[in-house]
Amino acid sequence: MFPRRPPAGLAAWLVGAAAAGRAGARGGGLLALLANQCRFVTGLRVRRAQQIAQLYGRLYSESSRRVLLGRLWRRLRGRPGHASALMAALAGVFVWDEERIREEELQRSIDEMKRLEEMSGMFRSSGVERHPPEPKSQTEGIEDSGGKEQPWEMVMDKKHFKLWRRPISGTHLYQYRVFGTYTDVTPRQFFNVQLDTEYRKKWDALVIKLEVIERDVVSGSEVLHWVTHFPYPMYSRDYVYVRRYSVDEENNVMVLVSRAVEHPSVPESPEFVRVRSYESQMVIRPHKSFDENGFDYLLTYSDNPQTVFPRYCVSWMVSSGMPDFLEKLHMATLKAKNMEIKVKDYISSKPLEVGSEAKAATPSSERKSEGSCGPAHIEYA
Repeated sequence: MFPRRPPAGLAAWLVGAAAAGRAGARGGGLLALLANQCRFVTGLRVRRAQQIAQLYGRLYSESSRRVLLGRLWRRLRGRPGHASALMAALAGVFVWDEERIREEELQRSIDEMKRLEEMSGMFRSSGVERHPPEPKSQTEGIEDSGGKEQPWEMVMDKKHFKLWRRPISGTHLYQYRVFGTYTDVTPRQFFNVQLDTEYRKKWDALVIKLEVIERDVVSGSEVLHWVTHFPYPMYSRDYVYVRRYSVDEENNVMVLVSRAVEHPSVPESPEFVRVRSYESQMVIRPHKSFDENGFDYLLTYSDNPQTVFPRYCVSWMVSSGMPDFLEKLHMATLKAKNMEIKVKDYISSKPLEVGSEAKAATPSSERKSEGSCGPAHIEYA
């Protein structure tokens, strides 16, 4: 009886190991041998994971895979290597358990607005400019190497609008904060215009593409793909981000929080530069009610547009671009109000509140499959 022939991959590895052993005998190649073995084991595990993903892809529907991957994520979460994240990526499933925007994130933004209101005695006085003092506390995560919070710097001070910035430690970027007031539109109109993706395609000429990719039935969070023009000669940028909004009628406040995520159905395109670091929090406080003119808003924003321009150039672009965007948003709200353009009322159709952790998330009817493109290979501009 003849011995079984070893698999081709194993035979190749044995040959390589023998060669490495001979080299080690000549000059201390033990570390190289161990490194080769580690690479071989890692390759086997990756191929095994791909085979499992393909098998489940054939056996289960997309909704079934979501439930299965969600359970695996919860079971393996916190273990070294995050095996569940690897499996989710290989199976092409977006795992909401880790990526949805939670109540705590919304509440942090609301608390910051409350803090600014408490600092300013002018907020309750009608007919008086509603500008708070320079902010002193900061959002989590913006600290210097000594663990101290970075101070805010005033960039722009206008009648209905103030803009601050502060450096993000370890980068050449800034975080920005805008506090402003509008008295000629209602909070409901302003809020709805921000959220209506179809209307934005009409009033924002920079938008190339803006669509909802997927929605979470648990929290109401949505994943969006946004492609936008950047000033010439820079390439267009694209963002994949999750957003969630909340309307608290009892406490008379609205909040919209967004941050960048990765989604398997929107791979990088060689046509655009993918922005992977992006956060935005908008809090709106009506002066009276959601349907009466007048409100204050607080916008905190940061992103990394991945340009090769110096810090001061990027800072200038953002500092000038943010007021311009807010004014376009304001004018679009006025236009919707005066011309009675139909805009979806997101307040009346607000998402479900988070209760017990549900097991499923449903894809949006707006979801569209993207072509399979590799990572972008263009120089950032």
